[in-house]
Amino acid sequence: MKEIIGDLWDYHKKGHWIVITTNGNLNTKGEAVMGKGIALQAKQRYPELPRELGKQIKEIGNCLHHDSSRGLLLFPTKHDWWEKSDLELIEKSTKELVDLFDNYISGYAVPIYLVRPGCSNGGLDWKDVKPILEKYLDDRFVVVERS
Repeated sequence: MKEIIGDLWDYHKKGHWIVITTNGNLNTKGEAVMGKGIALQAKQRYPELPRELGKQIKEIGNCLHHDSSRGLLLFPTKHDWWEKSDLELIEKSTKELVDLFDNYISGYAVPIYLVRPGCSNGGLDWKDVKPILEKYLDDRFVVVERS
């Protein structure tokens, strides 16, 4: 895993897959709650994304989802939007990310860019999250700290 400082969306503009951190909540319309941070930015860029993700969460659950048409990986860090991010869920999502990469995405995109999951609106400290990511992510994954 590499770490850099920058803007995640700059890498997306260059055609790279990026990871959007999410939660497992749906609103009354059945749309995924994407109200803060990188999730809100994704929602603003792709207004139909909350509806599409909401449908997937309803059908499959709060797990890693991918949007191959947009190069987005939707990575849950929380069960409920109002709670602190969950380290066990981050570990589960990280394992799913590596599995998806190894079995589907590897031929399309290297590297994958992600923010520090759970460390902004999720309320976690990077010192607690980083060892989880380091356990599973190799140099095909780049963690982007906001500049």
